[in-house]
Amino acid sequence: MKRTIFILATLLGIGNVLKTVAQNTKDITLGVSIKSFNINREGKYLTVKMNLDLNKLDVDANRAVLLTPRLVNGTDSLDLPAVGIYGRRRYYYYVRNGIGSISGESETIYRASSKPDSVAYNNLAEYEKWMDGATLKFHRSDWGCCHEIVAEYEGILGRHREAFFPELIFVQPKAEIMKSRSLSGSAYIDFPVDQTVIYPDYRRNTTELGKIQATIDSVRNDKDVTITSVWLKGFASPKSPYKHNTELAIGRTAALKKHIGQLYHFADSIIQTDYEPEDWAGLRRYVEQSNINYRTEILALIDSDMEPDAKEAKIKRTYPDEYRFMLQNFYPALRHTDYRIDYNIRKFNKVEEIKRIMAEQPQKLSLNEFYLVAGKYEPGTDEFTDVFETAVRMFPNDEIANLNAANAAIRRDDFATARRYLDKAGDSAEAVYARGALAIREKDYDTARRYLGKAKEMGLEKAALTLEELDERQK
Repeated sequence: MKRTIFILATLLGIGNVLKTVAQNTKDITLGVSIKSFNINREGKYLTVKMNLDLNKLDVDANRAVLLTPRLVNGTDSLDLPAVGIYGRRRYYYYVRNGIGSISGESETIYRASSKPDSVAYNNLAEYEKWMDGATLKFHRSDWGCCHEIVAEYEGILGRHREAFFPELIFVQPKAEIMKSRSLSGSAYIDFPVDQTVIYPDYRRNTTELGKIQATIDSVRNDKDVTITSVWLKGFASPKSPYKHNTELAIGRTAALKKHIGQLYHFADSIIQTDYEPEDWAGLRRYVEQSNINYRTEILALIDSDMEPDAKEAKIKRTYPDEYRFMLQNFYPALRHTDYRIDYNIRKFNKVEEIKRIMAEQPQKLSLNEFYLVAGKYEPGTDEFTDVFETAVRMFPNDEIANLNAANAAIRRDDFATARRYLDKAGDSAEAVYARGALAIREKDYDTARRYLGKAKEMGLEKAALTLEELDERQK
């Protein structure tokens, strides 16, 4: 269908004579050459820029020549503002008859006797979807008397292709039946030698007990949270006989349970305990990270199948200096209690509430809740991107969180960030497709076809459609 010209007249600029002729001048139609041609999308507008070389354009006195750039895509077309060159008689004929120009008010008019050798053409047209893939033609029509066309010529300037932006697939995470979370840490509570009684003011105990209390308090006073368990595990060092260390680990863990129970009045079922008589795994980490002498030999003894008491005695006997160093620097840290606070968070269903929680306490949200609020923002906006960036900070190792954050980064052309997220997005069909979409945006079309082909084989229909579009655009 023939479209009516729609141009913002104030945006049309027809420049003055150019002083030089570009080396890449191209003959486009009879008497007219084009140089420095450019057609580009700029936001809401399609820009068409070119320099018209009119040196060889001859116009008879009784003729007028109309030069019209024309966008064409199938049945859709749009005539851009024309440049009219009028012979002397034809010019005065139009003046006498009150006809301003052949094509209308947007036309730029020159008399043949004073036409410039070169014209800078610059036009903005409001962009429409059909313009993607449109051919820009250059039409010349020669007009004689009685307002009739006596001859027509046409050349092709080029084709406009939008930058290929494949549709991105954001994956909705499964809704959690129960939002279960936990907080954990280690406390180093001091006990007098061979005792299992907690003295809150003894040595570092005020600080160490405070760590556990602060962790519990951080969730206990939250109306959105229900504590389900407080887990305690006590460890002793290998310094004393294994049997004795077992008794100490059990007794000291029980003492801590009693202490916490008195502070918070938890039901016995809430506070759960475990123990490790001797923290050999911890000792191994300290030795491995140190540069003490005979490190390799000591590690071999730690890893051996010897009974704990025999193992400790042999290290002490064989490497006395190193043993004394470990006793002083490593062993105190082996006497600790690991703790974990398990709790459930209520679900949030209202978008405005989720927005508030995301701003104040994003750790309370599930991935599905992040996804729900993201759907309320326009893709590509700062708000849309921030949702997925926040989600991946809360769930840094989750594949879906990384995939959606990668897609958000692709959407704003942050390719380096997208690649970083895609490294942790797994190998689902959607993740493979996203790698193909990123390759398209980076114009690495061979890589894009490889990934899209794989995603297609994995059953992703969108991959097949995107492959078809890529092939069409590459024709």
